Amino acid sequence: MAGAPEAFDRFVEHFREKIFHYSWLMCGQREDAEEVAQETLLRVFESFDRLREPERVRSWVFRIARNACLMKRRKSAFAPSRELSLDEFLPASNDGGGHAKMEIADWSRLPDRQALDAEMKEALARAIGGLPDNYRAVILLRDVEELSTLETAQILELTEDVVKTRLHRARLAVRQELDEYLRSGGGRLPGRT
Repeated sequence: MAGAPEAFDRFVEHFREKIFHYSWLMCGQREDAEEVAQETLLRVFESFDRLREPERVRSWVFRIARNACLMKRRKSAFAPSRELSLDEFLPASNDGGGHAKMEIADWSRLPDRQALDAEMKEALARAIGGLPDNYRAVILLRDVEELSTLETAQILELTEDVVKTRLHRARLAVRQELDEYLRSGGGRLPGRT
Protein backbone atom coordinates (compact mmCIF):
# COMPACT_ATOMS: atom_id res chain seq x y z
CA MET A 1 0.00 0.00 0.00
CA ALA A 2 2.97 2.29 0.60
CA GLY A 3 3.60 2.40 -3.17
CA ALA A 4 0.03 3.29 -4.11
CA PRO A 5 -1.28 6.45 -2.40
CA GLU A 6 -4.65 6.23 -4.17
CA ALA A 7 -5.10 2.67 -2.86
CA PHE A 8 -4.44 3.87 0.68
CA ASP A 9 -6.87 6.78 0.18
CA ARG A 10 -9.59 4.31 -0.84
CA PHE A 11 -8.72 2.09 2.10
CA VAL A 12 -8.93 5.03 4.53
CA GLU A 13 -12.21 6.17 3.01
CA HIS A 14 -13.67 2.68 3.44
CA PHE A 15 -12.53 2.13 7.04
CA ARG A 16 -12.29 5.62 8.60
CA GLU A 17 -15.94 5.98 9.61
CA LYS A 18 -16.23 2.36 10.80
CA ILE A 19 -13.10 2.65 12.94
CA PHE A 20 -14.20 5.98 14.38
CA HIS A 21 -17.70 4.69 15.20
CA TYR A 22 -16.31 1.55 16.86
CA SER A 23 -13.71 3.59 18.75
CA TRP A 24 -16.24 6.14 19.94
CA LEU A 25 -18.52 3.47 21.35
CA MET A 26 -15.59 1.55 22.80
CA CYS A 27 -13.69 4.50 24.28
CA GLY A 28 -16.76 6.51 25.25
CA GLN A 29 -15.38 9.93 24.30
CA ARG A 30 -15.21 11.63 20.90
CA GLU A 31 -11.74 13.05 21.55
CA ASP A 32 -10.33 9.62 22.42
CA ALA A 33 -12.10 8.05 19.44
CA GLU A 34 -10.60 10.57 17.02
CA GLU A 35 -7.11 9.85 18.33
CA VAL A 36 -7.69 6.08 18.23
CA ALA A 37 -9.01 6.19 14.66
CA GLN A 38 -6.00 8.21 13.51
CA GLU A 39 -3.58 5.98 15.37
CA THR A 40 -5.23 2.85 13.95
CA LEU A 41 -5.02 4.06 10.36
CA LEU A 42 -1.38 5.10 10.88
CA ARG A 43 -0.50 1.68 12.34
CA VAL A 44 -2.29 -0.06 9.47
CA PHE A 45 -0.37 2.03 6.96
CA GLU A 46 2.97 1.38 8.67
CA SER A 47 2.48 -2.38 8.95
CA PHE A 48 0.32 -3.25 5.94
CA ASP A 49 3.22 -5.15 4.32
CA ARG A 50 3.16 -7.53 7.33
CA LEU A 51 -0.47 -8.59 6.74
CA ARG A 52 -0.25 -12.32 6.06
CA GLU A 53 -3.87 -13.01 5.17
CA PRO A 54 -5.31 -10.20 2.98
CA GLU A 55 -8.78 -11.79 3.08
CA ARG A 56 -8.85 -11.03 6.82
CA VAL A 57 -7.95 -7.35 6.52
CA ARG A 58 -11.18 -6.27 8.22
CA SER A 59 -10.50 -8.42 11.29
CA TRP A 60 -6.91 -7.22 11.36
CA VAL A 61 -7.92 -3.54 11.23
CA PHE A 62 -10.48 -3.94 14.02
CA ARG A 63 -7.94 -5.82 16.15
CA ILE A 64 -5.56 -2.87 15.80
CA ALA A 65 -8.41 -0.48 16.68
CA ARG A 66 -9.37 -2.59 19.69
CA ASN A 67 -5.81 -2.60 21.02
CA ALA A 68 -5.50 1.15 20.46
CA CYS A 69 -8.81 1.68 22.33
CA LEU A 70 -7.63 -0.38 25.26
CA MET A 71 -4.35 1.52 25.46
CA LYS A 72 -6.10 4.87 25.11
CA ARG A 73 -8.67 3.94 27.73
CA ARG A 74 -5.96 3.07 30.25
CA LYS A 75 -4.39 6.50 29.80
CA SER A 76 -7.55 8.56 29.27
CA ALA A 77 -8.79 11.24 31.59
CA PHE A 78 -12.26 9.92 30.73
CA ALA A 79 -11.58 6.37 31.96
CA PRO A 80 -14.13 5.21 34.53
CA SER A 81 -13.09 5.26 38.16
CA ARG A 82 -14.18 1.64 38.51
CA GLU A 83 -15.19 -1.18 36.21
CA LEU A 84 -18.68 -2.56 36.59
CA SER A 85 -19.25 -6.23 37.26
CA LEU A 86 -21.56 -8.09 34.92
CA ASP A 87 -23.25 -9.50 38.03
CA GLU A 88 -24.74 -6.03 38.56
CA PHE A 89 -26.71 -6.49 35.35
CA LEU A 90 -27.94 -10.08 35.70
CA PRO A 91 -31.46 -10.83 36.92
CA ALA A 92 -31.82 -11.83 40.56
CA SER A 93 -32.14 -15.48 41.55
CA ASN A 94 -35.58 -16.90 42.26
CA ASP A 95 -36.56 -19.16 45.17
CA GLY A 96 -35.65 -22.31 43.20
CA GLY A 97 -32.02 -21.24 42.87
CA GLY A 98 -32.28 -20.41 39.15
CA HIS A 99 -32.36 -16.97 37.60
CA ALA A 100 -35.68 -15.18 37.69
CA LYS A 101 -37.33 -14.54 34.34
CA MET A 102 -36.73 -11.00 33.19
CA GLU A 103 -39.83 -9.01 32.28
CA ILE A 104 -39.38 -6.29 29.69
CA ALA A 105 -41.41 -3.09 29.87
CA ASP A 106 -43.92 -2.41 27.07
CA TRP A 107 -42.89 0.84 25.44
CA SER A 108 -44.97 0.54 22.28
CA ARG A 109 -47.71 2.91 23.55
CA LEU A 110 -45.47 5.89 24.30
CA PRO A 111 -46.14 9.06 22.25
CA ASP A 112 -43.90 10.80 19.75
CA ARG A 113 -42.21 7.86 18.08
CA GLN A 114 -39.39 9.84 16.44
CA ALA A 115 -38.28 11.45 19.70
CA LEU A 116 -38.49 8.07 21.39
CA ASP A 117 -36.30 6.48 18.74
CA ALA A 118 -33.63 9.15 19.26
CA GLU A 119 -33.85 8.75 23.04
CA MET A 120 -33.67 4.97 22.70
CA LYS A 121 -30.57 5.20 20.54
CA GLU A 122 -28.95 7.42 23.17
CA ALA A 123 -30.04 5.07 25.96
CA LEU A 124 -28.72 2.10 23.99
CA ALA A 125 -25.38 3.81 23.45
CA ARG A 126 -25.16 4.61 27.19
CA ALA A 127 -26.10 1.03 28.10
CA ILE A 128 -23.43 -0.37 25.78
CA GLY A 129 -20.94 2.21 27.04
CA GLY A 130 -21.59 1.09 30.62
CA LEU A 131 -20.60 -2.52 29.91
CA PRO A 132 -17.21 -3.83 31.00
CA ASP A 133 -14.69 -3.63 28.12
CA ASN A 134 -14.70 -7.33 27.32
CA TYR A 135 -18.49 -7.39 26.86
CA ARG A 136 -18.64 -4.02 25.12
CA ALA A 137 -16.07 -5.11 22.53
CA VAL A 138 -18.07 -8.23 21.66
CA ILE A 139 -21.43 -6.49 21.33
CA LEU A 140 -19.95 -3.67 19.25
CA LEU A 141 -18.22 -6.01 16.83
CA ARG A 142 -21.14 -8.47 16.50
CA ASP A 143 -24.24 -6.28 16.73
CA VAL A 144 -23.04 -2.84 15.65
CA GLU A 145 -20.32 -3.66 13.12
CA GLU A 146 -22.13 -6.88 12.13
CA LEU A 147 -18.99 -9.01 12.06
CA SER A 148 -19.35 -12.78 12.23
CA THR A 149 -18.69 -14.73 15.40
CA LEU A 150 -15.51 -16.09 13.81
CA GLU A 151 -14.25 -12.61 12.84
CA THR A 152 -15.05 -11.29 16.31
CA ALA A 153 -13.22 -14.21 17.90
CA GLN A 154 -10.17 -13.53 15.74
CA ILE A 155 -10.13 -9.82 16.53
CA LEU A 156 -10.49 -10.36 20.27
CA GLU A 157 -8.27 -13.46 20.26
CA LEU A 158 -10.98 -15.58 21.88
CA THR A 159 -12.73 -18.82 21.00
CA GLU A 160 -16.07 -18.63 19.23
CA ASP A 161 -17.75 -20.15 22.30
CA VAL A 162 -16.39 -17.38 24.53
CA VAL A 163 -17.62 -14.77 22.02
CA LYS A 164 -21.10 -16.33 22.04
CA THR A 165 -21.19 -16.42 25.84
CA ARG A 166 -20.02 -12.82 26.20
CA LEU A 167 -22.43 -11.65 23.52
CA HIS A 168 -25.33 -13.34 25.30
CA ARG A 169 -24.35 -11.79 28.64
CA ALA A 170 -23.80 -8.38 27.06
CA ARG A 171 -27.21 -8.48 25.40
CA LEU A 172 -28.83 -9.44 28.72
CA ALA A 173 -27.10 -6.57 30.49
CA VAL A 174 -28.12 -4.07 27.79
CA ARG A 175 -31.68 -5.39 27.84
CA GLN A 176 -31.86 -4.94 31.60
CA GLU A 177 -30.49 -1.40 31.40
CA LEU A 178 -33.00 -0.49 28.70
CA ASP A 179 -35.80 -2.08 30.71
CA GLU A 180 -34.88 0.02 33.75
CA TYR A 181 -34.68 3.10 31.52
CA LEU A 182 -38.15 2.43 30.11
CA ARG A 183 -39.68 1.62 33.48
CA SER A 184 -38.32 4.89 34.87
CA GLY A 185 -40.22 6.82 32.21
CA GLY A 186 -37.28 7.48 29.94
CA GLY A 187 -35.10 9.37 32.37
CA ARG A 188 -31.40 8.80 32.92
CA LEU A 189 -30.17 5.25 33.06
CA PRO A 190 -29.95 4.09 36.66
CA GLY A 191 -26.46 4.30 38.12
CA ARG A 192 -25.13 6.51 35.31
CA THR A 193 -24.30 10.19 35.33
